[in-house]
Amino acid sequence: MPIDTIYRDSQCEWVDVEAPTAEDLKFLHERYEINNLLLEDTMDPNHLPKYEEDGSVKFFLLRESTELERKNLNTISDISTKIAIFLLENTIITIHRMKTKSILETKKQISAIQTEVPPSKIALMIALLIMKSFDDESISLLETMDNIENEIFLKNTNHTNQIRRLYKLKRKSGLNSRVLTISTDAVDKFKFLNLQDSEIVDLKDKHKDVVADFDHLNIQITNLISMFLALSDQKANQVMKVLAIYSVYFLPITFIAGLYGMNFENMPELHHKYGYFITVGVMALVVICTFIYARRKQW
Repeated sequence: MPIDTIYRDSQCEWVDVEAPTAEDLKFLHERYEINNLLLEDTMDPNHLPKYEEDGSVKFFLLRESTELERKNLNTISDISTKIAIFLLENTIITIHRMKTKSILETKKQISAIQTEVPPSKIALMIALLIMKSFDDESISLLETMDNIENEIFLKNTNHTNQIRRLYKLKRKSGLNSRVLTISTDAVDKFKFLNLQDSEIVDLKDKHKDVVADFDHLNIQITNLISMFLALSDQKANQVMKVLAIYSVYFLPITFIAGLYGMNFENMPELHHKYGYFITVGVMALVVICTFIYARRKQW
């Protein structure tokens, strides 16, 4: 996508670059005198959030939560995409690999504002929307966790599928927490911009709220996994308990059957007229006594 000038007034110019090429970065370097090392950071899909200054250039690298579902949740690029923000004297330059909600929403908000908007204000609006993307993600993950919890305790569903979903949920939550924790320094550096204290406090409070939400979510998921494993163990113990009780029922009568199955000639009951009925009766009596004993012991 070519370099696009989204907004321009007498005091500000907003230049946006989506999916930049090497030629785009070369143009930005020559046109705005941005350090090549900073521009190279925008090309790394897994780069962590940070803040740097190079002369008059202030560089923010933030990450926005994405709704893309990826099978492998191994890196932060699987749950987020980076947005690079370069602030010059009267210019703001944003660079990103794909379309992002924060850029689109900021563009809509600026078009609705009648007054001129400085570059620092645009950067703040983008940062707030980035934090909101993580807020939306935490709500979505919490709803997913509630659904899994209901299935575990109220429905008889596939346990293998549930543990996989819990693992995926834990991975996503952990990666989001990592991104937000590393973003703390970059968020704090907004105090170096020409912004009101109340605006900076709003951004920091939003960041703290989202961090707290994911911390709480991580604890809840860990507890749910522990409860799920404990419940699975309990069900396995119940099965083993039932099997053990049945084995107790059949152990004595199996002994009797084995005893009378031996091929000895001198067995008193072998040629007795009622020998079969007596033996079956003894077996039944043993089973009944065992059942009564088990019931009294509340097995």
